[in-house]
Amino acid sequence: MKYEQLKLDNQLCFPFYAVSRLIIREYQEDLDRLGITYTQYLVMMVLWEQDGRTVNEIAHKLILNTNTVTPLLKRMEAMDLLKRTPSAADQRKVMITLTEQGRQMQEEASQIPLRLVAKLGANPSEIDMKEVETLKHQLYGLIHMLENLPGK
Repeated sequence: MKYEQLKLDNQLCFPFYAVSRLIIREYQEDLDRLGITYTQYLVMMVLWEQDGRTVNEIAHKLILNTNTVTPLLKRMEAMDLLKRTPSAADQRKVMITLTEQGRQMQEEASQIPLRLVAKLGANPSEIDMKEVETLKHQLYGLIHMLENLPGK
């Protein structure tokens, strides 16, 4: 075939895309119960890891543009999950901190990945967690390589 490289099965990106969509689909019921989207869940995880981050820090951690993150944070503030305040050190920076409601959500949210692992473990082709960790390590290496391509 002249354009063999354009076959879907020959693409590196498609399996990543498909796995991501399938995992998000499995998370959806839990996210609906929490009243948040997957992207909002990612923001919450960044803040649960370290509260009191700037918009730029959150955007960098999630590999998103600040113009994507800012409206997302405004919606989350309206939901009373977080608070946006100007930085005392630099008024141009906006600090993002969790509200009490945002902190309380962490306990229930902590079960989401565990439920996915349980679902996968219940499958006859039981998943090997060491393989998952190895794959995750390799994916972070690929992310690092892609972020550091010339011209980026």
